[in-house]
Amino acid sequence: MDFGVDTDSLRGWMASEGLGEGPLENVVSLAGGTQNILLRLTLNGRDVVLRRPPLHPRASSNETMRREARVLRALAGSDVPHPALIAACDDETVLGCAFYLMEPIDGFNPIGQLPEPHASSPTLRHAMGLALVDGIAALGRLDYRAVGLEGFGKPDGFLNRQVSRWSDQLASYADLPGWPGAQSLPDIHAIGDWLDAHRPSSFTAGIMHGDYHLANVMYRRDSGDLAAIVDWELATIGDPLLDLGWVLATWPDGDGQSTVSVTPWEGFPSPAQLVERYRTGSSRDLSALDWYHVLACYKLGILLEGTFARACAGKAPRDVGDRLHARAIHLFTRAARLIR
Repeated sequence: MDFGVDTDSLRGWMASEGLGEGPLENVVSLAGGTQNILLRLTLNGRDVVLRRPPLHPRASSNETMRREARVLRALAGSDVPHPALIAACDDETVLGCAFYLMEPIDGFNPIGQLPEPHASSPTLRHAMGLALVDGIAALGRLDYRAVGLEGFGKPDGFLNRQVSRWSDQLASYADLPGWPGAQSLPDIHAIGDWLDAHRPSSFTAGIMHGDYHLANVMYRRDSGDLAAIVDWELATIGDPLLDLGWVLATWPDGDGQSTVSVTPWEGFPSPAQLVERYRTGSSRDLSALDWYHVLACYKLGILLEGTFARACAGKAPRDVGDRLHARAIHLFTRAARLIR
């Protein structure tokens, strides 16, 4: 057993899938995501990447793997940058879980210090920002039914469910002892009320990534183009404009704060430039874009506050909880500014 994977069983399954026979070589663990296991390995000179749930999976982990593989299969042949799916295994007896194999991506994740030549080129960094929204514009253009994703999500009433779902999530944190409560979050109730009152009356359903920002993409090493969009575990059929709202919510604004950390930042597009770039690649109505920006701030802020609530109860590191609480306050402050 290596890295939580029975390589003998894996080798037998790969042979049965027509992927070749022989020893699995150069098995190394890759960084990526927060909990799922990523391994790079070589079979008969071919490098592949295996993705499986964590060693102590959640109840939904196997279904998440199946959904990710289904999305990657649907994206094949499209202009959405993504890791190409090689094969997927639903049979949990092979490795004790569902898993899939994909092609390796030759690229880098931009979080932290950028590599060269990107670190020295504001022009390349500007292209990186534009390419980020090009990715979701391309995703939003796909006909989810035509690519086999009918039934992958529940688009009916998608926007109607958002505020109640996330306000219920926030309320659930009261079960964690020590959490100071929603009153520590500025304008939280006013933001929820505004979202309910100004919700768009209709939208065109499409594929959405669900957690789209700089930490979940990889860039080519020689240009500002995307090499791949990664971490598809929250993908669904909903309103793709929420992906654009998510980019804006995580992007530095006039306040200079964001939930991403990329150095150096000079040269990256402004939020307005990102919106204009998206407009050139999408026919979607952007007249209510502030609503999606506010919803993304609301949803992300509540998610981050969950870690703070667990930290208050001793179930997560307190320094991490305090940092994410500060980010949640920033997001609600930004949302309140937008609604005013």
